[in-house]
Amino acid sequence: MNVDPRLLGGISTLIAVAEAGSFARAAEVLHLTPSGVSRSIARLEARLGVRLFERNSRSNALTEAGHRFFTEVSPLLAGISEAASHAADSAVFVRGRLRVNCDAWFASLMLAPRLQEFLDAYPDLTLDLVVRDTLGDLVSDGFDVAIRFGEPEPSALMTRKLLDTRIVTCAAPSYLARCGHPDHPRELASGHECVLFRDPVTGRAFPWEFHRAGEILSVAVSGRLLLNDVATALSACVAGLGIAQPMALGIDEMLRDGRLVDLFPDWPDERFPLHIYHPSRHLCPLIVRAFMDFVVFTIKASGSRSTSAP
Repeated sequence: MNVDPRLLGGISTLIAVAEAGSFARAAEVLHLTPSGVSRSIARLEARLGVRLFERNSRSNALTEAGHRFFTEVSPLLAGISEAASHAADSAVFVRGRLRVNCDAWFASLMLAPRLQEFLDAYPDLTLDLVVRDTLGDLVSDGFDVAIRFGEPEPSALMTRKLLDTRIVTCAAPSYLARCGHPDHPRELASGHECVLFRDPVTGRAFPWEFHRAGEILSVAVSGRLLLNDVATALSACVAGLGIAQPMALGIDEMLRDGRLVDLFPDWPDERFPLHIYHPSRHLCPLIVRAFMDFVVFTIKASGSRSTSAP
């Protein structure tokens, strides 16, 4: 819808004159000359095709048509002013609804344990956290910000790399007691049960690789358990169902307390990046900036030894 800005300016002048009671007092409020106010009202009357004020040397009174027009447009202009005020507040106060598209691993292991801190810090904020397998179309899907692992696809979104996290090949002590500790990644190709994770893009299990000093070793692993939920895959590994390849981010405590064993610490170089996305190139909303700061703080507070910042 196209709105003539000159029409809005004339309406503002009309309201100022009606509320001030004269062209002269309205001119003081608007920081204009009385003749400037008079010309603005005359242009508005010409566009509308009706006379809005009865003018004489002593007063300026609204006509019947002018009074009706004033009554109808005053609430609308007040609504515009209020909306503008709310928009301006969003640059100063963290409030409103924030919709986040988030990777399941990061949401469950990193965000969820600390979300209370974020919500307590911003009591006027409502968080809508949606766990999805893919980024999708951030704008058309109605998201303000997204957190995803993997290399970003070319897009118009603003992207910030948060970290690289190591891929860990691990198993529970109960599994190792039952099936033995492999000495080399190649041993996983036979005689070992692996917990497989489904690639949401291909629908097949992610291939397993091992990286060390520039060397990349691919191993054709197998297993009877194929999952598409990271929390379930991690729980299955901890329960001893097989060997898994989770990201180190979020499982440091499990490695420290012995619930999981890093099988090949001498193959430490397979890394996976984490990025945060938002659509605003300019004037990024304060609510989005506050969330991004919280994500960075959460990563630092985790104290992970298996991640590196960009």
